[in-house]
Amino acid sequence: MEQQPAISDYGFLSDSRSGALVGRDGSIDWWCPDRFDGPSVFGRLLDPRAGHFRLAPVGAGRPGYRVERAYRPDSLVLRTVHHTPHGSVAVTDALAAEMGARAHELGKNSPAVLIRVVEGLSGRVRMELDFAPRPEYGLLTPYLHDQPDGGVLAGAGPVVLVLHAGDLPLRASRDRVTHEFEVSAGQVVGLDVAFGETYGTPPARLDPVAALAETTQAWEAYRDAHGYDGRYRDLVRHSATVLTGLTYARSGAVAAALTTSLPERLGGDRNYDYRYSWLRDFSMTLRALWVAACPTEAARLFAWVSRSIGRIGDDPVPVLFGLRGERDLSEHECTHLRGHAGSAPVRIGNDAWRQRQLDVPGEVMSAVWRLRDYLGTTFDGELREMVLGLTEQVASTWHLPDRGMWETRDRERHYLSSKVLCWLTMDRAVRLADRLGERADPHRWAAIRDEIRGEVLRQGWNDRLGAFTGAFGSAEMDASALFMPVAHFLPATDPRMRSTIAAVERELGTENGLVRRWTDDPAGFLLCSFWLVECLVMTGERRRAEELFEQVVGHANDVGLFSEQIDLVTGAQLGNTPQALSHIGLINAAWRLTEPDSY
Repeated sequence: MEQQPAISDYGFLSDSRSGALVGRDGSIDWWCPDRFDGPSVFGRLLDPRAGHFRLAPVGAGRPGYRVERAYRPDSLVLRTVHHTPHGSVAVTDALAAEMGARAHELGKNSPAVLIRVVEGLSGRVRMELDFAPRPEYGLLTPYLHDQPDGGVLAGAGPVVLVLHAGDLPLRASRDRVTHEFEVSAGQVVGLDVAFGETYGTPPARLDPVAALAETTQAWEAYRDAHGYDGRYRDLVRHSATVLTGLTYARSGAVAAALTTSLPERLGGDRNYDYRYSWLRDFSMTLRALWVAACPTEAARLFAWVSRSIGRIGDDPVPVLFGLRGERDLSEHECTHLRGHAGSAPVRIGNDAWRQRQLDVPGEVMSAVWRLRDYLGTTFDGELREMVLGLTEQVASTWHLPDRGMWETRDRERHYLSSKVLCWLTMDRAVRLADRLGERADPHRWAAIRDEIRGEVLRQGWNDRLGAFTGAFGSAEMDASALFMPVAHFLPATDPRMRSTIAAVERELGTENGLVRRWTDDPAGFLLCSFWLVECLVMTGERRRAEELFEQVVGHANDVGLFSEQIDLVTGAQLGNTPQALSHIGLINAAWRLTEPDSY
């Protein structure tokens, strides 16, 4: 079996409609061109047979060959320099922005065109391309047709792709396009792959060199409109750019990750589809956007959430939605795909939408509280109904077990983090009562809030461990307890929280600065590691917090991207990538180091 690149080998391209992953070997192994959560046309990431578009020097990987790469500043335009014994060549990759798009227009009308521009730097380098699209997660092998303008059209099912390569004489074979060409110093060759629909919009035609310049300017204009003056400025700005790249611009929803089914452990089966938007992450995401982007992004995300939730009834509010607000994300397995590094199954959809997760309303209410000064002194219409609906749902269900923050698929429990966020819902409802009209019931809500708090303090505490644990009555440590001071349930300086923080470090911390979610978790979870940074700041241990922060950010790949987790033995990245929560954790931890008392 062909060996697949490591997760950390990939760079991220985005047009805020969809995204692509390009490896250090020059192969684009993931692209779902219509939208982030649509079917792939290149899927080598999950199976070598599922399609790719490779562009690299002939003989890449042999002695004397090396690669260096970097994003152009404040963008997701990736420049890879290939050094060979015969010379050097740069390949700059991007997903095209709409011509003329600037600032907040980025991504709203992206043309779905992949750009690859080759530039000779020194000597003469022989390049090879291998274009092998396999639409619908590798289920389809397209017909290829030579075009009068020198391009090649690939068509199968609902998908049309057109490859152009300037003046290169491309010719289609049975199921792929292969071609070799030489590039001398100063020579530029532009290639593009345009996506269209068989029964809809035809593929766009762009000049790839001009489109690359336009796309770079669009990213630069976007970042120029967004300021951050806190600590670790470059790291925060880059993570904010990644979040922008994961934002589906047409709705404002932020995808949890670009990918599906990258394993939490190689060979394991905890492989899930993360290409949707999680309400549980909502408040953390909003805070990060507020800190590192601007109120426009935060407001758009909030509007998407309130519209996606709809009128609240007796059913639990789902933990996640599709990027346009779809609720039914029923899960199925792609049995024809081997999975990344043989880690099956590959899942499309995510059945976590069916779970009861009592923490979800708390995340939404936390966001409402954060935006309260911008939402008005009186809440009207849908906003008032949402806040009242969430509050009353928690009032009647907080005592039930649920699946918890980590979305367990075994049985429901009384998870500590869920109860804390139920408390947060009631607490924020009490504080917002004067904006909610005559149906507000702050006295009853306050009594429920205090009851929840008492239960958390009694049943969530374990005397033997001297710590809050993951679930009521449990003796298992869980890093989600670190969220308690972040949610302002207890100050980090409270003796019980100090003891809990120390227990998490002792039981779940590792020598490389990472924090596992639970005792038998095989990998360090980056978000939890950044939570620990925040907790250390709030206990007054700023120096230790800084050292930990700098250790954790060292686990990014060579272009500053984080997946979900880090293997504790090899240091390899694991899980879906790029992972929004990891970059959100970085932004929020950096801001805590800048403003220790930030709410």
